Amino acid sequence: MTFNRLKNSLYRNRHNLAVFFLLNFGCLVCIGLVGARVIYTDSTRHSSLIWNLFLAWIPFILSYVAYIISDKRVWVYVAVPFVAILWLLFFPNAPYMLTDLQDLARGAGREAPLWYDVIIVVWCSWTGMLLGVISLYLMQDIIARTFNRWVGWIFVFIISGLSSFGIYLGRFVRLNSWDILQNPTETAMEILGIVIDPSRRLAAFTAAYTFFFLFIFLLLYSFSHMLQEQNLRAQSSPEQLASTQPTQVNQV
Repeated sequence: MTFNRLKNSLYRNRHNLAVFFLLNFGCLVCIGLVGARVIYTDSTRHSSLIWNLFLAWIPFILSYVAYIISDKRVWVYVAVPFVAILWLLFFPNAPYMLTDLQDLARGAGREAPLWYDVIIVVWCSWTGMLLGVISLYLMQDIIARTFNRWVGWIFVFIISGLSSFGIYLGRFVRLNSWDILQNPTETAMEILGIVIDPSRRLAAFTAAYTFFFLFIFLLLYSFSHMLQEQNLRAQSSPEQLASTQPTQVNQV
């Protein structure tokens, strides 16, 4: 009985498990690619991508924890807000990894073939981006279930803009999530100064990256729901055929 229950549970959650497995597999491949490059070239170039991947996992884990405990209504208003604040601090680390693609433009230290470096950086960057997209999707679902789906989408748009601003702080100002936790007052004052007197680069980067991230999120969101609609049609087709058969017999 227990085995059948476990089997049914695994079958019902097979797609969730597949996503989790593929993300872990992707990270292991990234580690293997970087490790092989270090051994082959005796250089630590691109090794920072592994640390960035670790940081990208933090918002994913936090969002999954929030998603699990949100099933109980009381935790939505007690524990989830605290987890959500930590999630927001670390969330930009996931989409931030796409900016690592600019490292490919640096020709110095080209100890390995360019195509190999492209595979490393692109694989790591997209793994980090996918961790961010799934993480945001889980948080959006919590908001939608707690309030409504429109509030959930407003949340997505706001977070996309805030994360793009956070990516700018990390890439150009060289601030990170740990700075906010270690020196909150000093970091807040520095960020406030940037907001009060924004540069053209800040405005252009934040706007462009917000639109780009929303494009990726909406595309993957639509694709996942397209598959759900196909499954629903496939499940309903036999029932429709069964319901129409008696009518056809009576007409004959």
